[in-house]
Amino acid sequence: MWACSRPWRVGRMRGIQMITRRPIDPAVVLASVSDDSAGGTVMFLGTVRNRSHGKAVAGLEYDVYREMAEKSMQAIEQSVRKRWRVKKVAMVHRYGALKVGEVSVAVAVSSEHRADAFRACRYAIDTIKGSLPLWKRERLEGGVESWVKGTRIRR
Repeated sequence: MWACSRPWRVGRMRGIQMITRRPIDPAVVLASVSDDSAGGTVMFLGTVRNRSHGKAVAGLEYDVYREMAEKSMQAIEQSVRKRWRVKKVAMVHRYGALKVGEVSVAVAVSSEHRADAFRACRYAIDTIKGSLPLWKRERLEGGVESWVKGTRIRR
């Protein structure tokens, strides 16, 4: 399993921002932020859950404005680097059809100290949820589908 559909896009700031149709391999994402000078590494994985609002979920489908989303991820990395002393940042989000249990988003951050890694990772995933041009459709058991009301985009 590879973490993306094309080679990693590595930014000038030693960061990875990727929108992909392929399954995300957490080990690949984690390895991408490895740094011998880091004393702490934090990773967040968002997964497709089997229930939403009391109803059984069969899967999700994500649609995305890919180019804008990757630019937004680059801006998130720059913002992380302005706020905390981090070594490396990785952000990968899936699009297309996903099954229950699959990883939909991965964020990993390495830093010299764990506090910065925790704060930066939390900020990155919260900002992804509120700023990426990404739309989610739930496929419920029984064939019912509906677009999920998202988080309002922040600028």
